[in-house]
Amino acid sequence: MSPQRATRLLLSLATLAWFVLSWAVSAAGGELKPWSGGATPPLALRDLQGKEHKLGDYRGKVVVLNFWATWCDPCREEMPSMQRLQDKLAGKSFAILAIDYGEGAPRIQDFLKKVPVRFTVLLDRDTTAATAWKVKVLPTTLVLDPQQRIRYSVVGDLEWDSQSVEDTIKKLLPPG
Repeated sequence: MSPQRATRLLLSLATLAWFVLSWAVSAAGGELKPWSGGATPPLALRDLQGKEHKLGDYRGKVVVLNFWATWCDPCREEMPSMQRLQDKLAGKSFAILAIDYGEGAPRIQDFLKKVPVRFTVLLDRDTTAATAWKVKVLPTTLVLDPQQRIRYSVVGDLEWDSQSVEDTIKKLLPPG
């Protein structure tokens, strides 16, 4: 076997293993858990229109950072509930940033025609952001307080518009 073919085979097997692990964890559904994993990494990514978004742009807001991909069934399934949560919190200091894992804009735009959301979608084409945020399974979501400290995380999908999740996020919102 040539070295190039061996490398492709190993990459394919690693991708398959990662997909199976993601599916297995996500199939069980996620739970919002208090964060104890350390400091908040930096974040600077472009949206589908090419505009750069830095985490610092969202200081003063509760931010939900959702790492996802169009091929991830649980990721796709939770997106409408994320949009409903954003709608419920309209006018509050709240933002959702959906960070796509390694895909290009055309594929994401096709997906968004089927599952329209109005929150910001960012591109992590080379997956360096996912690596910096220690994302190992999709979906993985982190909830940041207005001071940009990670307060909660969830591995797997979640009903984001459930009353318990909404109440947890509302407790983080700045007064006013």
